[in-house]
Order: sequence, then C-alpha cells, then structure tokens
Amino acid sequence: MPSLLHPVLPLSSTPKPLLFANSPAYDGPFSSDSQRPKSLRTITAISKTKSETRINKTEDDYHATLKALNSKGRFPRKSLGQHYMLNSEVNDQLVAAADVKEGDLVVEIGPGTGSLTNVLVNSGATVLAIEKDPYMAALVMERFSSLDCVKVLQEDFTKCHIRSHLSTVSQSGRNSSGVKSQYAKVVSNLPFNISTEVIKQLLPMGDIFSEVVLLLQEEAAVRMVDSSLRSSEYRPINIFINFYSDPEYKFKVPRTNFFPQPKVDAAVVSFKLKHPEDYPPVSSAKSFFSMVNCAFNGKRKMLRKTLQHICSSLEIEEALVSAGLPSTSRPEELALDDFVRLHNSIVKA
Repeated sequence: MPSLLHPVLPLSSTPKPLLFANSPAYDGPFSSDSQRPKSLRTITAISKTKSETRINKTEDDYHATLKALNSKGRFPRKSLGQHYMLNSEVNDQLVAAADVKEGDLVVEIGPGTGSLTNVLVNSGATVLAIEKDPYMAALVMERFSSLDCVKVLQEDFTKCHIRSHLSTVSQSGRNSSGVKSQYAKVVSNLPFNISTEVIKQLLPMGDIFSEVVLLLQEEAAVRMVDSSLRSSEYRPINIFINFYSDPEYKFKVPRTNFFPQPKVDAAVVSFKLKHPEDYPPVSSAKSFFSMVNCAFNGKRKMLRKTLQHICSSLEIEEALVSAGLPSTSRPEELALDDFVRLHNSIVKA
C-alpha cells in the first residue's frame, strides 16, 4: 500500500479563510495567520481567432474564488458535493497528470468557478464543461464568453448524452481551434458524492476517451487502484476498473486545499482507457459483470455456493478446475484474468 501514496509536489502555504459578503466571518479550517498560496500561471481569455487564442494571464487564487462565488451570491452546496479548489498549483498538476496538449479535446465535470478550466485552456485544450448547478454554469459561461474553445452545458453529467455533445464539440472544434486528437480526455475535480457513478459511466468509453484523470476522495482512490487479492477492500469495482482501464495513483491532495474543507484528503488518479478490442475476451460483458457481482454477494463463501443460480455446484466446480482454479475458490481469491477464464468456462459448459 505505501508504494501508492506518493505525496503531492510541495505546495504553498495554506490559504486564509474565506469571508463571504454579507455573512459572518467563516471560522473554518484555514488559520488566520496562514499565508496566501503561490499562484501559478492561469488565464482569462479575452479574444479568440481561428488560428490562436489570445489570453491575459491573471491570478486565480482563493481571492478569485471568493469573488466568483460572491458574484452569484453562492455558498458551496453540500447536496452537490461542492468543494472549491483554492490552490492553483494543484490544478496545474492535475492538468499535467493528464498530459493535456495543444489541440486536445477535454471534458470537465463540475467546473465550479472555472479555475481548472482556465488551466486547461491555457494548455491549448478545447473544453466541454458540464455543470449541474445553474448558477455555477452561468458563472463559467460569463467567464469564458469571449472564447469559443470553451462550451458550457448546464446538465447533470450522469444523465447527459455525452457522446452526442462530444461529437458536436469535436466537429466545431476542428474547424475553429484545431482539435487534433482522435480521442478526448476527461480531467475533473469531481464531486466526491458522484465519483463511483461517473467512473462506471466513463471507463467503458474507450472508443471516445483515451484517459480519465480525476481528483477523488483519497480513500476511494487507493481502493480503486490497489486491487490486492484477499483484502477487505477488494470488490467488484476493482474488476470493473481493470477490465476497462489501467489505473494509476498520481498524488495526494491535502484537504486544506479546498473550501469548504472536506473531512478527508483527496488524491488524483489516472485511468488509461483500453480500446474495445483490448478488453478481456468474454462473450458478453453484461453476463460477465453479472457473474462477478453475484460472486461477491457472498465474498467469504465458495463460488460453488454463490454461483448456484447460474448452474449446479458440480458444474461450477468443473468450470473452476477447467479454468485452472481450485474447486474451493472464493471470489476474493480471483483476479480479473481468473474471473474471465471462469466465465468462459461456464459459458462453454
């Protein structure tokens, strides 16, 4: 486990507390004598031509976040999992982790005040930002209104038709901003409360996305990347993630970099998506994951018990042996390749 926990590159001091207009002083997690974090290069777009984007570099720190939220009279909404990034260095590192380059097409989920969007555009990307909160969507629209390489959709990502939207942006982007990549990327400071749902939606899209880089709750990030057998955290989501991608833990982001400060630290994880032709060879992904989920319904039980609804215990034992596995195997003892062989053995039977 320790090998996964690479610390984030040295960050600047923790920012001062935010004070909202017409509200009592916020006595939250940031000490009053903390120094303001160093802001790396960020941008405010001022014009756009077909061949290039002209930008005016400005700071995008916690003061900018405060000003942006006050402009809409907004407080972070717990129901939407809103925690705003206060350290621009983290945004730079997040974009660097995705290796965003000139001409890339990037989907950002939950842009908030647009601080990460700024860094993505400054890297030369065309951005499709999808924001559920109508007030924040309006804020980002206004902020990038003069720049046609940013499109903002006021929608719930988990319910939107991302393929259709991405196709539209990709076609218009090739004409106006020189989008070059066949595959898009996802880079997002994701609300913690929808992370698993978003991951399940995105990872099977290796035909349109090359990489998904997300800032997640650290505990969930470690659990998703570390698929150690026989561990208490080994679950069907590990099989799912490794079926569709190659995950990598990038770096830790302390909770003090967010407003409001969450109860847990965060971490950045990269999922390199596999192309459909590189998925493990199963006759049906639907039946495969149905088998995996059923197997884990009794995690400590033998598979010949938990999979009895598929076929008899004797047939399960025979399928296990045919797959090169002990007849007494339990789900926590099987890696992705083991489940693939078992599924194929059952199908043949």
